[in-house]
Amino acid sequence: MTSALDTSAPNMARIYNYWLGGKDHFAADRAEADRLVALYPPLPALVRENRKFLIKAVGWAARRGIGQFIDLGAGLPVSPSVHQAARAVLPAARVAYVDTDPVVLTHAVALLATGDGVTAVNADLRDPAAVWGHQDLRAVIDPARPVCVILGAVVHFLDLDAACAVTAGYASLMAPGSCLVLSCARFEDEELAKQLAQEYTAATWYNHSPADVAEFFDGLDLAGPGVTEARTWPERTPEAGGRTGHVLAGVGRVPAGACGSARGWPMPDERVRDVSGMTGSELERARRHLMASLSLAFPGSPVRGPILAHISAIDAELAERAGRPAASGQPGRQTRFA
Repeated sequence: MTSALDTSAPNMARIYNYWLGGKDHFAADRAEADRLVALYPPLPALVRENRKFLIKAVGWAARRGIGQFIDLGAGLPVSPSVHQAARAVLPAARVAYVDTDPVVLTHAVALLATGDGVTAVNADLRDPAAVWGHQDLRAVIDPARPVCVILGAVVHFLDLDAACAVTAGYASLMAPGSCLVLSCARFEDEELAKQLAQEYTAATWYNHSPADVAEFFDGLDLAGPGVTEARTWPERTPEAGGRTGHVLAGVGRVPAGACGSARGWPMPDERVRDVSGMTGSELERARRHLMASLSLAFPGSPVRGPILAHISAIDAELAERAGRPAASGQPGRQTRFA
């Protein structure tokens, strides 16, 4: 998500590359990486665990017949790459590496974009519709067929609402049978998390909770143990071993029959239904998903009206429970979430 080349400032892709033992980094990247490791020495191990998970998950998807992969925020090339892992199972697998970092894109074009179904795409992962419609991505990816979307060590650079909007956006675009591969750093020690966030100047970092990470998969069928540690996926999380830092990871599949509303979002022909039986947390969660949906809907889209009506219904219900008068023009307390 970095869009300008500046070797004097730390860069998230180059710091990650340094921790993986790569060669594509500069003094500013190494200095920042070393400061962070001084605060929490296992950081390079977490990065390696994340990479192993991603490659394992790509193989898992390929063995289930998914032959298209979109690596969002791909970062600098490492071996094995996503297309190498996928083609070890399906030789004709097609891969799009998506990033905005000029160094990443230069390397991707030189080392990864082979011209035989592998390409580099200059697009911002925070705009799912733009990524999905990009002509370079469409040159190798057929959106009507199942695809594996990868968000590896990316969503911790987005706040909760933005992360929900991004994951929601891709889930709504993916064909049934597709899967979302996602990993996210997590620190149980909140004070340590704050120190690391303050020291990490290459980007803003957010310490999402396990419940937050699980929410990124809402509406998808989680494979295996669900959200677990990257180092053990697809097995369950190991017993506590004294380590406060983890990489939480999971793979979710778009259910058969889902089409644009895998998360139960309103479609244009849906009427507003009763929300009075929902708990407060369910209402807040549903509202957040609807706001994410609204942020991704194009102006003039037919889904905007139903989405706004559902949000208004939730707001009216929340206001009534809090003893506040609802805003005028509320459509009532009707909605639906699957």
